[in-house]
Amino acid sequence: MSILFQTWPWYISGFIIGMIMLCLTYFGKHFGMSSNLESLCSMSGLGKKVAYFNFDWKANKWNLTVVVGAMIGGFLAVHFMSDPTNVAINPTTIEQLAALGIDAPNGKLAPDVLFGNQIFESPKSILILLVGGILIGFGTRYAGGCTSGHAISGLSNLQLPSLKAVIGFFIGGLIMVHLLLPLLF
Repeated sequence: MSILFQTWPWYISGFIIGMIMLCLTYFGKHFGMSSNLESLCSMSGLGKKVAYFNFDWKANKWNLTVVVGAMIGGFLAVHFMSDPTNVAINPTTIEQLAALGIDAPNGKLAPDVLFGNQIFESPKSILILLVGGILIGFGTRYAGGCTSGHAISGLSNLQLPSLKAVIGFFIGGLIMVHLLLPLLF
């Protein structure tokens, strides 16, 4: 039972993800988190006003359990299974964060200045969150899916558009970290 409360090696969690993807492929399903947002919009009746959301969301209700499971799993992981002491952050990363005025996430997985509650006290941080959320929403729609859908489901189904999208995600992440993050902070 103690294995549940430790960080799993990549080959165990990767194997489990692979088996889930094999089952989804067998049953003709596709995994992705952003498609759940479309289903939620359709459920709320937005399809009456916007044709894009006018579809039978009940055909995708199985995927809504993925969202509920991710929320429950995230809560359990943070509150009962979290041990950030076994996560080693590269000293160069800590130095680069310090140069931007961001303290190292001592005893945590992420710096509080970027992911703590105090970000809601700064208008600049709130604006960054709003603009970032809009850009992520637009990018997800434009790319035809999110990182989990393309990187996990699309690549495991050998879809070329997903490979292009994942390459774009990585390039965008590199641009953000190396060019935009220093400008913002």
